[in-house]
Formats: sequence, C-alpha cells, structure tokens
Amino acid sequence: MDTSTFILPGALLLVTYTFGLWLSVLGKPYNALLFNLHKLVALGAVVVAVLRTYNLLNGASIHLPMIALTTICVLCVIVLFATGAQMSIGNLQHSPLLTVHRIALAVLPLAAISMVYILAGIKP
Repeated sequence: MDTSTFILPGALLLVTYTFGLWLSVLGKPYNALLFNLHKLVALGAVVVAVLRTYNLLNGASIHLPMIALTTICVLCVIVLFATGAQMSIGNLQHSPLLTVHRIALAVLPLAAISMVYILAGIKP
C-alpha cells in the first residue's frame, strides 16, 4: 500500500484543525465564513478518507485491530460533528462540549495513523 494515499485527507485534517484553532481564538460569536469553511473542509476530509480507506480495504482481509480502529475513528468523527454543532448553536454549556471536542481531536489522528500503519502491512 502506498501511504501517500492519505496525504490529502491528512492535509485536509490539518486545515480543519487550523480553522478550528482560529475560530477558538476569535471566540463567539463565530465568524460565519470561517465557521462554514471549517465545517466544509472537515466534511471533505471525512469523505476523502472514507473513500480511500474503503478502496484499500476492499478485498483485503480485515483483522480485529482494524475494526476497532475504524470504530474509534467513526465515533470520533460523530463526536466532533455533534459537539461542534452543539457549540455553534449554544444550547448546552460550552466548556464540557469543548473538552469532549478536544479529546476527540486528539484521539482521531492517533487512531487514523494507527490504521494507516496497519494498512501499510496489508498486501491486497
């Protein structure tokens, strides 16, 4: 497997992190243009990563660690989108949501990098 397959999703993830950090520094109310760019780039990163991972796993033997890491990544993405939406709406307390958002931000790249490492060892 060529790990360069994941350069675009990784770059999009870094851009998403950059926009998120910028939003955090600017504070509420969020800049609408920056907030929408953050959401769209995040969605694009997820779509590209899912498509590339699916293509790599198609026909490969899938092991338990890969299933666990995939589940962790999916849960992190769901948590990130859900907490991001709740923080933007402002219905719930901001501080606990931000803490959960940051934890998912730390866990997601660790799980994704581990998946790429395991995929690099799979020969289709």
